[in-house]
Amino acid sequence: MCEYCGCQAVETIDELTREHDEVVRLISLLRPAHRDGDLSRMTETAREIARVLGPHTRVEEHGLFPAMAEDFPEQIAALEAEHRRIEAVLDEAADGATPSDPAWPDRLMEAMAVLRDHILKEQDGVFPAALAILSTEQWEAVEAVRTEAGGTSSRPAA
Repeated sequence: MCEYCGCQAVETIDELTREHDEVVRLISLLRPAHRDGDLSRMTETAREIARVLGPHTRVEEHGLFPAMAEDFPEQIAALEAEHRRIEAVLDEAADGATPSDPAWPDRLMEAMAVLRDHILKEQDGVFPAALAILSTEQWEAVEAVRTEAGGTSSRPAA
């Protein structure tokens, strides 16, 4: 992904970016599973994506987004709405059983297309903007949320 603005030098943004990279990798596993009609593999991969997105979304929605909402209210509201849309489809696989709705595999793939676009919006827009506008105190608040939420790429949950 991008490296042009230097935002990955901020530890929290670097970790969010690594989580994005992991989600993109997992999405790539869904394509052949969907093509093959392997609902079990799709369900397990959806659970893995949700596992990565849990702490990730918490950091964004309780740390990064509130710090940016005053300057970018419509954009932040749209990103949060995309989170809800993506979570709704992923949540259908959360209980351990393969979703019984025959439309779920296609809805999952549609949600993953939204997620891919969402990741680009964050990495090309939100993260560089955050680097430019957040104060040291705001970054410390974001990092406190990260510490509380934990993460999947480098830190255990506190």
